[in-house]
Parts: sequence; structure tokens; C-alpha cells
Amino acid sequence: QVQLVESGGGLVQAGGSLRLSCAASGSIFSINAMAWYRQAPGKERELVASISSDLSTHYLNSVKGRFTIYRDNAQNTVYLQMNSLKFEDTAVYYCNLDVRTSIADYYDINYWGKGTLVTVSS
Repeated sequence: QVQLVESGGGLVQAGGSLRLSCAASGSIFSINAMAWYRQAPGKERELVASISSDLSTHYLNSVKGRFTIYRDNAQNTVYLQMNSLKFEDTAVYYCNLDVRTSIADYYDINYWGKGTLVTVSS
């Protein structure tokens, strides 16, 4: 019913920047929380950043000051601007959205993107 498409991943050198985007399409009435997670090889998936409908944000401590999450509600899109990238940022990054799909429903459904690979060389 709802599809998420991530883009912006790739290979960068340490110290470089990337901007990830995640666009939602399909049956969308509104989107509550938006978030980015990541999973590095051999590691558990972790929350990187989140942004609520009132624009309050949370960040993983290790990315504070380097990453910025923001959203464009008109385009149903969430972004993650990543600066000063480090080798340890290498991971598959996943967007995660809480979506209200119908005006008749009063609950959110959680959706995951397929993931986009970010590789930081050192």
C-alpha cells in the first residue's frame, strides 16, 4: 500500500558528505514519525536519527553535530544530510516511517525502506 524508495547512498572518502533521501508513495493520508536506521556488518540495526511531526529530532550520539535529519511533508520525503563521514559510518541505511494510510483510520502503520548502502573509505 505504501512504498518507500531510498537514494543517495554510495562510496565516499572519510571526511566527505552524502545526502540520503527516502520518498514515500501510495496510500498516504499523513506521516507521523520519520527516522533513519543503519546496520553495519556484524552489528545490530541502530537508530541514527528521527524526526517527529512537530519537527523535534533525536540523534545517535556518535552522529550529533555531523548528521541532520529533515523532512518535506509536501513530498512525503525524509532526508539525512551526512557530513564529516567516518569509516565507522559504513552501513546499510534504512528509512522508517509511521504512516496513516486512510482518513478513516486513527493509527499509524510502520514501513521500512529497502536500504541504501553507504561506504566510507579510509
